[in-house]
Amino acid sequence: MRAVGIILAGGNSPKMRELTQRRAIAAMPVAGSYRAIDFALSNMSNSHIQKVAVLTQYNARSLNEHLNSSKWWDFGRKQGGLYVFTPTITADNGYWYRGTADAICQNLDFLKKCHEPYVIITSGDAVYKMDYNKVLEYHIEKKADVTVVCKRRNPNDDASRFGILKMDETMRIEEFEEKPMLASSDMISTGIYIIRRRLLIDLIEHCAEEERHDFVTDILIRYKKLKRMYAYEIKDYWSNISTVEAYYETNMDFLKPEVRNYFFKEDPEVYSKVSDLPPAKYNPGSIVKNSLVASGSIINGTVENSVLFKKTFVGNNCVIKNSVILNDVYLGDNTYIENCIVESRDTIRANTRHVGANGVKVVVEKNERYAL
Repeated sequence: MRAVGIILAGGNSPKMRELTQRRAIAAMPVAGSYRAIDFALSNMSNSHIQKVAVLTQYNARSLNEHLNSSKWWDFGRKQGGLYVFTPTITADNGYWYRGTADAICQNLDFLKKCHEPYVIITSGDAVYKMDYNKVLEYHIEKKADVTVVCKRRNPNDDASRFGILKMDETMRIEEFEEKPMLASSDMISTGIYIIRRRLLIDLIEHCAEEERHDFVTDILIRYKKLKRMYAYEIKDYWSNISTVEAYYETNMDFLKPEVRNYFFKEDPEVYSKVSDLPPAKYNPGSIVKNSLVASGSIINGTVENSVLFKKTFVGNNCVIKNSVILNDVYLGDNTYIENCIVESRDTIRANTRHVGANGVKVVVEKNERYAL
């Protein structure tokens, strides 16, 4: 094993609105049957990274339940394995994670006990497939101190959501701005980094001494002129789901054949915790067009251009268009849903209408059940 993995899955974003009031972003359901963190975990497993630490904090119950067995991602092994770390009150520390660097600092003993020479750091809120070994080989070839995986920004993406990079002709990073209001480049950081383990430990300890807590601001940006930092560009699909609009668009992307085939039919696979549910049932009179319908669902109405997660019940004469219906939702008869995200374990009353007229509407009924 040449590298150990760290997945930062403890954050929250107010831009997710009601969707993260009860769960972490990394636990958000994606593409019918997955959670956001499944993509990072699958990439680690497929890249033969055998030792992975997941750092959780905000609303971690649902995420911890999802990670309670490491076998689904092939981490159930004698050597290595999957480690889930939450903030722990000790004699020396009484804080929750105060930032990404502080999260690593509070679990620094894990890194010090490892023997792998490199560390792969990634977030748990992005949807993508990647062989980290290719990035690691690039990192070694460039003799880099830090390698930042980047991607060309879509013109419609809000630059203030991302770190913006500028590189020279050799791909060495010259400028790094964190979430600027106006982008000076179309290259964005994907939040995936490779760094030597000993160097990471030294930088994290130095940050802690100076009461600095953010990995990007207090390490990458601060040391960009002092350390050899290179960018590695990816051109395959990558999406961050940290806003309601981005989450909705990412799920809608799975209705495109090329995206669906890339994740579901092309190697390597994406793994997830498997639920023992029956196949989706389509009763007489139901109409389903260009939609993903997960297992355990029962369809009695019309579903068009939508993603329905596990155990969704669609009542008689219901119409669902351009919407994302999360797990275990009951839609009463004669319900009309369009351009919406319906929260998990919700019961939508019969004869109601919900339409996102100017953007995406998040539907949370007052008689909601606890959302996981």
